[in-house]
Amino acid sequence: MKKYAYQWVQDWCNEHGWTDLFLERYHYWAFPPGSVMPQPIPFDVLHAIKQEKGLSPTERKWYGVGLAIATLSGVAAYFWNTPLPLCLAFSLCALTVAYLDED
Repeated sequence: MKKYAYQWVQDWCNEHGWTDLFLERYHYWAFPPGSVMPQPIPFDVLHAIKQEKGLSPTERKWYGVGLAIATLSGVAAYFWNTPLPLCLAFSLCALTVAYLDED
């Protein structure tokens, strides 16, 4: 799950002199100033970016889909008088939460 928008990290790299940013398995790597080997972007920097910017576009999309499914299934369960849509919504929302988890 991409918790950070690529452009956010790219902007930080440009401000601090890091070059050649790339993404490998959801980990951002770049060359620090004066370095010949790429290093991962420090976690505290990523955390600060996340606190400043909020949810990434991907996270917003997934949260929106989860809320829409939960709402629609609640309405369907009420009108159809059956709990099956709620079971479907629970399973899909559980998968969404698992997908959004960092570990």
